[in-house]
Amino acid sequence: MEQVNDATLAAARKVIAVHINYPSRAAQRGRTPAQPSYFLKPSSSLAVGSAAAPSTVERPAGCELLGYEGEVALIIGKRARRVGIEDAWSHVEWVTASNDLGVYDLRYADKGSNLRSKGGDGFTPVGPGLIAADSVDPAGLRVRTWHNNELVQDDTTGDLLFPFARLVADLSQLLTLEEGDIILTGTPAGASVAKPGDVVEVEVSTLEVSTTPGGAELTTGRLVTRVEEGATPFADFGAQPKTDDLQREEAYGSREAAGLPAQAAPALSPELKAKLESVCTATLSSQLRKRGLDNVSIDGLTSTRPDRRIVGLARTLRYVPNREDLFKTHGGGFNAQKRAIDSVNEGEILVMEARGEKGTGTIGDILALRAQMRGAAAIITDGGVRDFSAVAAMDMPTYYSNPHPAVLGRRHIPWDTDITIACGGTTVQPGDIIVADADGILVIPPALAEELANDSIAQEREEVFIAEMVQQGHSVDGLYPLNAAWRARYQEWAASADAGQPHE
Repeated sequence: MEQVNDATLAAARKVIAVHINYPSRAAQRGRTPAQPSYFLKPSSSLAVGSAAAPSTVERPAGCELLGYEGEVALIIGKRARRVGIEDAWSHVEWVTASNDLGVYDLRYADKGSNLRSKGGDGFTPVGPGLIAADSVDPAGLRVRTWHNNELVQDDTTGDLLFPFARLVADLSQLLTLEEGDIILTGTPAGASVAKPGDVVEVEVSTLEVSTTPGGAELTTGRLVTRVEEGATPFADFGAQPKTDDLQREEAYGSREAAGLPAQAAPALSPELKAKLESVCTATLSSQLRKRGLDNVSIDGLTSTRPDRRIVGLARTLRYVPNREDLFKTHGGGFNAQKRAIDSVNEGEILVMEARGEKGTGTIGDILALRAQMRGAAAIITDGGVRDFSAVAAMDMPTYYSNPHPAVLGRRHIPWDTDITIACGGTTVQPGDIIVADADGILVIPPALAEELANDSIAQEREEVFIAEMVQQGHSVDGLYPLNAAWRARYQEWAASADAGQPHE
């Protein structure tokens, strides 16, 4: 069998990796892409390793989370440019094993490109053996990964989200795949974190469906990589390693595997959300007032979708007044505004503190569209909105102070996220429940939400009865609010309604 060697690595002008391709990985991540997406790894990240001569990789000094991902690698043997799916596999010459290594500690630094987190020297070992692509069924391959001799990944290519031929054809529509280029085709569930002293092994084999005489199983043999501790710290003029529990959870695959405590039940269950959606903010406001909470409304804003009622958990973003020297360090690149937009989750509401400043925009069409694509329920800002016509045309509501053509740098610096802020005259904390409709915007403490919703539903039911009585000609004296006599009649009305009897 042919072996990966230095010439194989030298021939790879491009290394292209797929984000998510195995159903097991999609289930683990909680998202299934409709189309493949990719990132580039530099050819300088390539290495080769075997049982006889393992490759070595450094976990960079100061880093905690060196992730490994066993994958099937395809090596292009014939130039591919705008090829179809039916012809794409003929452009692949070899199949081999790969380990898509990366440090989650630097994931934030090049959001989306993965350059520093995935591009380090030795971060893409491949090999050791090469399986001829024309001798296998691409849907009949098996990839396995061992971490310190324990089997941690074991999956097949039979039900990929994006079969290999589709990846080759798709990539070739825009860029030319050249002889020697390598495509990493995604990893199944089970990828995790390796520490200095650990050994990770990856093997790709056929499922006894090769087209060689006798149909014998073909295998790459085990690609072996040893992890070492880096000794040279990062220079202070570049991004420094940093991590949090979200990165630990993603690197290990689950909170449990990362040794993190289980998350508490969400403050906004589907059942509670449905209850809050069924009642008006006017009703909720009166119930909040009964509990001594008067300053819980975000005031002075207009909605692009006043016909919509929204309920969601608050995420927060704070702008501070522009100061030119600080804008240079905090205003550009993947700043707090972009981080907030790019991390908002399905059903969440991004609330912005803009100090009521009307002299510039705080959100425009591109970032609003990004929030909508991520599933945000709404954006709320007590500042201005740019590109107003485009933002107003979106399905996602935006609550705003006024339209304004200027960019935020005229008056604001995006400063920090997911902290306690002030917006529209009230305090908003991450995780507060926001309810908004045509009457206004309320901020509900999560601990009160269930009781508040139940009492609001009861109040609105009483008000249905009161409205019926008014329509019948009764005076509101003693009826609104209910005195003892009217409450007795209401209870009879409610009982008959519960029994399915017509109202009298």
